[in-house]
Amino acid sequence: MSEIRLVEPVVRICAVIAGRAEWSDAGIGLLTRHWGQIVRRSPPVPFEAGGFYTPTMGPNLTKTLVAFETYDDPAGLANWKTQTNIWEADLAFELDADVDRPVNLDVGYLTQAKLVLATIKDRDHRLYLRDGIFAEVTLNYIAGKWVHHRWTYPSYRTEPVAEFAMGCRDRLREHLLTTGQIRSAAGPSNSQPTDEIERP
Repeated sequence: MSEIRLVEPVVRICAVIAGRAEWSDAGIGLLTRHWGQIVRRSPPVPFEAGGFYTPTMGPNLTKTLVAFETYDDPAGLANWKTQTNIWEADLAFELDADVDRPVNLDVGYLTQAKLVLATIKDRDHRLYLRDGIFAEVTLNYIAGKWVHHRWTYPSYRTEPVAEFAMGCRDRLREHLLTTGQIRSAAGPSNSQPTDEIERP
């Protein structure tokens, strides 16, 4: 019988997508208030998805990735996505915006080997978690660099995102080595899913 092994903690990340800088700042501010200090932030990169989001979010969308200071149990991913869905609705109500969805909060996490995103849309390459939430491996770390897949959004194939992911991975690896939480160490995981659903 196989023994359950240590599950490494992950870096919680969130992509903040918006058509205006002030809307992006509002989203980042909300995340900081509830999930803590941001230790890494990418420059804004153009977000193109074939015009899919234009009717609800407007034109000229950019994506900014942020990473949080704490390290988390990846089992919390579905809960994080449920929470950001609530916060998106709250921001749409609070902001003086001329679009239905001024901010898109695209939450996920990063490990030593992969960048994972949560989504409500099912596809052939996505795995179901719970409560209508799926998970997607968007990037993999292979032979010292971040590699994308056929389904990876164009904005995640950019150099700024690769640099962001590399910085997050370096910091995570240092933390794992310092605390002895590298997966090669045998032993059960005593971590629990984090974060109850809350409203700002």
